[in-house]
Amino acid sequence: MFLKILYILNGLVALFVIVLGLALYCLRKYLQSRKSKLADRNVNVVNVGIFHPYCNAGGGGERVLWCAVRSLQAKYDNIKILIYTGDIESSPNAILEKAKSVFNIYIEKDSVTFVYLKLRHWVEAKKYPCFTLLGQSIGSILLGLEALCKFPPDIYIDTMGYAFTLPLFRYIGCCKVGCYVHYPTISTEMLRRVQQREYSHNNHSYVVRNPFLTWTKVTYYKLFAKMYSWVGRSSETIMVNSSWTENHILNLWGAPFKTHRVYPPCEVNHIKKLKRSENPNKIIILSVGQFRPEKDHPLQLQTMYELRTLLNRNEEMWNKIQLVILGSCRNESDYERLKNMQDLSKHLSLENSVEFKVNVPYSELLEIYKIASIGIHTMWNEHFGIGIVECMAAGLIMVAHKSGGPLLDIIETSEGSQNGFLATDASEYANCILSIIYNSLEQNEVIRNAARSSVERFSEKEFEANFLRAIIPLFNKYIK
Repeated sequence: MFLKILYILNGLVALFVIVLGLALYCLRKYLQSRKSKLADRNVNVVNVGIFHPYCNAGGGGERVLWCAVRSLQAKYDNIKILIYTGDIESSPNAILEKAKSVFNIYIEKDSVTFVYLKLRHWVEAKKYPCFTLLGQSIGSILLGLEALCKFPPDIYIDTMGYAFTLPLFRYIGCCKVGCYVHYPTISTEMLRRVQQREYSHNNHSYVVRNPFLTWTKVTYYKLFAKMYSWVGRSSETIMVNSSWTENHILNLWGAPFKTHRVYPPCEVNHIKKLKRSENPNKIIILSVGQFRPEKDHPLQLQTMYELRTLLNRNEEMWNKIQLVILGSCRNESDYERLKNMQDLSKHLSLENSVEFKVNVPYSELLEIYKIASIGIHTMWNEHFGIGIVECMAAGLIMVAHKSGGPLLDIIETSEGSQNGFLATDASEYANCILSIIYNSLEQNEVIRNAARSSVERFSEKEFEANFLRAIIPLFNKYIK
């Protein structure tokens, strides 16, 4: 009886594999036919598809997207750029206008087409309370299938980290495939935190307390890392945004000869020209970043609480200090997170010392850069940190987390070449800020000048040159 059941199961698995293989073969033939018809309709036009389901979010990843689009438009005359997006409620004009308003990036409308995707909810984390990484990855395949069926491109570039779409577009869609990786979906640090049973936003307390659940999650992470490694290798050119990301991608994907470090674009030249107008009676500490859980905004409020404790006998100085937390909200979860932050500031009696600014236009951000004197960034293992670089270009003295991109690429703390500060917890952050406040004007000016001098390598011009160099293998077939 057992053998009969086993034979039946084997037969069903074999049947499923055959049916799936036939379905994929038919889909491949259908897509080839569609691409041929599109090519006949637009002779000599190369369709470049860029997969960015949240293109209207207004974060650092979107700055990379729009700078990439602008550089492609400037370099190639015979291309049509397809933006695969799930922002179905936003018109093309509204999306491009936001890119101009938030990032000061102008995109020519004529060569850009938006392909709207209705299945974006399948990649949202809230849909998968368990096995979130796997759920989102499978969801990205469904979303990629929708994109592929709606408009199969000649060249496909993922700019948002959905690595599981890469083999889909390469082997089923017959596209040349590349990707820009902001951070690996899984990393050795994530695995280490679970193994050592450390609490974090993606390792809940009930898992930390339970040895069996910890073992299950470690096994799941290891299996997922194997799959992630396989799909990543299908990319023909791999761009990474920092040394930290590069180290992890090389370790996971093992493709050093097609991996390129392309620092994200930061508008440093324009910002460096801003005329500072600090108020001597006000010390503004500025935080710039989306309201996402990994940005760890609560640590900034804890830092302010610690700072007030350090200044408990200097009420006059404390009254001068104000934390401005500026960022964008993508969805209801972000707005709920913002509300929780506002409640926490009241709980810590900081409501008079903290101001929240949400989805502000670029022009307002520039005005805040002029009057702020200190910058704060609290994300652990931030993959790069565009906001950090732009604050430094504006003349703010940065205090960032001692990990990831800020540690490896951006901030130098050695005597004689210091351009900022690094910290790990609220106490260290508060002490760094206190040092800046009590430093002499000359000491702070030396740090500011060093910071401004160091950010030139992260300019938009450098990004565009390195981006275009990295994607040459994708265009060789089409550009003679």
